[in-house]
Amino acid sequence: MNTAESTGTELPAIDLAILAAGRDCVEEFGVRRTTLSEVARRAGVSRPTVYRRWPDTRSLIAELLVRELGQIVEDSVPTEGPARARLVEGIVTGAGELRSNPLFAKIFRIDTDLMLTYVFGRLGRNQRQLIEVFSAAIREGQQDGSIRAGDPEQLATMLLLIGQSTVQSANTVAHLLDDTGLDVELARVVDRYLRPDCA
Repeated sequence: MNTAESTGTELPAIDLAILAAGRDCVEEFGVRRTTLSEVARRAGVSRPTVYRRWPDTRSLIAELLVRELGQIVEDSVPTEGPARARLVEGIVTGAGELRSNPLFAKIFRIDTDLMLTYVFGRLGRNQRQLIEVFSAAIREGQQDGSIRAGDPEQLATMLLLIGQSTVQSANTVAHLLDDTGLDVELARVVDRYLRPDCA
């Protein structure tokens, strides 16, 4: 089994233990100082056991970040209310959770260039996952009349760019726009972007 392709499904306990150990290592040491040997030691398994699932640190970290982001998205999107309101709240809440998440915060703090590679440097699984979630919500909103007409995937891609830039730049402008202010302004931007022209 290629564990890296199993995102979105429940993994065996040993895989979850390895991912949890990887998370602990990244939070403590950062990405560059995390080794599969240390991950194996903390997970209580042999190095070959880890290597059979993830051939290198990069693939393990990538899998970890995809699953971490997936959980943030799942926890952030409300299940009730008009689609536009749910999507706005989900994006604002998710962006806030991402900024305060210990794993992502550690990487942003000491491995910023690697964060750009793993998460933002290319249209990888993280971005595709978000675009799919946003597109589905946009289609719902177009059906209930709360979101304007337009290609759902294109609108979702623009939302991805808005959210990414907000998360990436939050610390840079923190002295001008605190977390509360950032949430308010992000909600306003996303809501007005999605609102039907006649609303």
